[in-house]
Amino acid sequence: MSKINRKQDALDYHSQGRPGKIQVLPTKPTNSQRDLSLAYSPGVAEPCLRIASNADDAYKYTTKGNLVAVISNGTAVLGLGDIGPAAGKPVMEGKGLLFKIFADIDVFDLELDTKNVDEFVRIVKALEPTFGGVNLEDIKAPECFEIERRLKEEMNIPVMHDDQHGTAIISAAALLNACELQKKKIDKVKIVVNGAGAAAISCSRLYVSVGARKENIVMLDRSGVIRTDREKLDPLKAEFATSRDLSTLEDAMKGADVFIGLSSANVLGAEALKTMAKNPIVFAMANPDPEIAYELAVSTRKDIIMATGRSDYPNQVNNVLGFPYIFRGALDVRATTINEEMKIAAVKAIADLARKPVPEAVNMAYNNVNLKFGKDYIIPKPVDLRLITTVSPAVAKAAIESGVARKVITDWNAYTEELEKRLGIEEALMRSLITKAKSNPKRVIFAEADNYKILKAAQIVKDDGIAIPILLGNKDAIRAIIREHALELDGVEIIDPREETARSQKYADYLYKKRQRRGVSTFQAAKFMLDRNYFGASMVEFGEADALISGLTKDYASTVRPALQIIGTAPNVNRVAGMYMMLTRKGPVFFADTTINEDPTIDELVDITVLVNEAVKQFNITPRIAMLSYSNFGSTEGEVPLKTRKAVSILHEKYPDIIVDGEMQANFAINPQLLKDNFPFSTLVDKPANTLVFPNLESGNIAYKLLQELGEAEAVGPILLGLNKPVHILQLGSSVREIVNMVTIAVVDAQAKEAGASDKKKRMFKK
Repeated sequence: MSKINRKQDALDYHSQGRPGKIQVLPTKPTNSQRDLSLAYSPGVAEPCLRIASNADDAYKYTTKGNLVAVISNGTAVLGLGDIGPAAGKPVMEGKGLLFKIFADIDVFDLELDTKNVDEFVRIVKALEPTFGGVNLEDIKAPECFEIERRLKEEMNIPVMHDDQHGTAIISAAALLNACELQKKKIDKVKIVVNGAGAAAISCSRLYVSVGARKENIVMLDRSGVIRTDREKLDPLKAEFATSRDLSTLEDAMKGADVFIGLSSANVLGAEALKTMAKNPIVFAMANPDPEIAYELAVSTRKDIIMATGRSDYPNQVNNVLGFPYIFRGALDVRATTINEEMKIAAVKAIADLARKPVPEAVNMAYNNVNLKFGKDYIIPKPVDLRLITTVSPAVAKAAIESGVARKVITDWNAYTEELEKRLGIEEALMRSLITKAKSNPKRVIFAEADNYKILKAAQIVKDDGIAIPILLGNKDAIRAIIREHALELDGVEIIDPREETARSQKYADYLYKKRQRRGVSTFQAAKFMLDRNYFGASMVEFGEADALISGLTKDYASTVRPALQIIGTAPNVNRVAGMYMMLTRKGPVFFADTTINEDPTIDELVDITVLVNEAVKQFNITPRIAMLSYSNFGSTEGEVPLKTRKAVSILHEKYPDIIVDGEMQANFAINPQLLKDNFPFSTLVDKPANTLVFPNLESGNIAYKLLQELGEAEAVGPILLGLNKPVHILQLGSSVREIVNMVTIAVVDAQAKEAGASDKKKRMFKK
């Protein structure tokens, strides 16, 4: 993808719809005059008076306890340098987004138009009543050190400059684990730190805090090794100056155990790497290109443990593993600061988590059978949902034990449950699925490639490594759209079925043999192959592609019919069904059947439930299925309650492992307390249902569309269930984002079917 297009995509992302990336939403009802009188005058006076008499009550009656300020003056923005506070605002909004999605922390970003340390400190200090914590961001050295030091001294809320401490905490955890794997002692290792900015100095300080010896650290800046005899030695750099007779990086690397790169690309050569001690540890964290290329490093030294700042290599040192959870723990005990004890607790918690068995959800996301502690897994993955329940409690405990907490947690199990509930997993689920798709991208046919939205989605999945697109349609028309919109689809295969005479004949012969007793003649079979849905389904059936996406511009039936006729249902499957994954604020909820079976019989409802149960498990979610009706467990008689009730009875008898109950009304299905109060015998009383099976197509279709529009839920689907190979249908008029989501689902589906086929072959071979 060209730089121009990438720039425009970024601009469109930030400008389309509501500008920016964050907004403020009310958390209390505001529908009536009574609500408004409680929210503002006169009701608001009561919490004001309580806070006036006890300042700590601000945590009880306002957002203070869950509100962090992300503050910058824009003097060191990412790799852009001093671009000013307004230009840095998109980055600060992005940091706020990460706080929210990973730790449910609300953020106001504040961009201060001052480079004066005194003025900066004065402004931030004056804001203390508003916030529960302050995250300093993108402030250049050496001012950032002085600003953080003074704010920590003068404020009674947590203050952390993440550019300094985030990388330090994550890399320290990785270093402890790498030393263990390489059988090295942290207090013995010789460390070379290339770079002398805020992150490098903070990393070195924290390494000392976790056991490294200062005299074993050699630090370099652009002028070479920082030595004690250097003229006009910077006081901050002097902390790690050495008296040894070393001048260059090559000098420092001889016999070194650890290289820490916080500098620029390609400054470390293979020859210098060869001079390191046995079993070296190299953290090349310059972004986007590390100090030494990953491939070069691991080919030069087979005994190396390597980490970078990139997500496409093992051991990514990513600040998002730390700052959301550190602030979460600090806020939850109303800490007055983030001290060394809390940072070390975070280091140890992150390091320990990497040594534990990896959840299936993380393995699934990275398409790995068994990620485990070792040279390619020394720190957790960002998608690991255990981070919040591991790091945050550790930080909170350290705050309590070190005496900086104003609130003491005594029931840690309850606290852990609270942390789990904070994060709906809808966004985490899609991120996990995208990561899994990227780990083993599949060939996906886009049957309607003469459409801009389809081509834009194809470009995105190609650029992001989610899928390998194959475009069907008129080549001239497709290329014209590509040129008109300056899309980057070089190298993508374009196929016009009208030009594929031999291939079309092969497909037509197959269709005729399969459907000749179902009214399909040789002439009709050949004619069908001019239809891109028939042609695309045939490519999938013949193994020339892995999945098919269609339906953006055609009705549902004309898209499903070719798949049924050519690919057919999977073994032991009686029918297909349609499912939507609804991404709600309370997590994902799966709806079926919403698109295929108009008025299912009792047996068909059973089949649909079995299909959806297996489909939901593919997302590493335990299905909790509610069979819906307008009746609750026989409260009303009628045709719909009766068939639903009988279907549940059959499911309980034939499929006892499926968690399912009904018939029940929708509000009882998703409100476990309501269900428990009225029907405590139900198998769903302990948690809400996450999978809803509707009694007919009409109710399911209405429900998902209402939730999509009124509930602002994102609909991913329809996901076709029961076909032997992956074919998935787009909603008419789907957005580019929705198309990308469906391609992701199709790739994950193809991966699962491939794995299933492989397992079947292995079982046959064993027999």
